[in-house]
Amino acid sequence: MRELLVATKNPGKLREIRELLKEIPVKVTSLADYPDCPEIVEDGRTFKANAIKKAIVVGKYSGKLTLGEDSGLQVVALNNAPGIYSARFSGENATDEKNNDKLLASLKDIPLSRRQARYRCFVALCDADKLIGVVDGRCGGLIEKKRRGSNGFGYDPLFFIPRYQKTFGELDPAIKSRISHRARALRKLKVLLQQYLI
Repeated sequence: MRELLVATKNPGKLREIRELLKEIPVKVTSLADYPDCPEIVEDGRTFKANAIKKAIVVGKYSGKLTLGEDSGLQVVALNNAPGIYSARFSGENATDEKNNDKLLASLKDIPLSRRQARYRCFVALCDADKLIGVVDGRCGGLIEKKRRGSNGFGYDPLFFIPRYQKTFGELDPAIKSRISHRARALRKLKVLLQQYLI
C-alpha cells in the first residue's frame, strides 16, 4: 500500500484527514512518524502558498507522496483576520483557548448579525518534489458570542452554522465531515489522488 505523508503535527487535523480519506488505499502517516523532518517556516502570504510549501519541503525531504494543508478562519469584520495567522493569532505561545479568547475580545461590541466568517482550506499534493495539484474548500458561518460544544478543535466552539443552529463544536462529527472546509477540499483531493494512483 502506498504511503501518504501528511505534513502536520496537529493531531486534530490528522484525525480529520485520516477519516476523510479512509476509502483511499493509502497508509496515512504524519510528521510524528518523521521526527527529523526539517522545520517548515510558514512564510507564505496565502493559505495556498503555505500548503504548497509544506508539501514540497516534506516531499523533498522524505521522497514520499505528501499532502500539505493550510487552513484557517477569516472574519469579515476583522478584515479577514486571523487568516493565515489563525493558529498563532494570540502570539508566540498560542493555544486554541487563547486564540478563541482573542477572537471574542476582538469582536466584543459587534452584534451576531455582523460576525460573518468563513473557514478556508487549501491542500497541495506532491510526489517527492513534484507538485501534482492544489485543491481548496470553504465553509461559511458566524462567530458566536461564547463557546458552545467540545467537538473539533481550533475555533470550532465559536463557529456557528445557521442552517443547523449549532457551532462546529456542537455539530455531530458526521455532519461536520460532510460540510466543513476541509471535507470539501479533501473530496476534491480524493479525485486527484485516485487519478494519480491509477
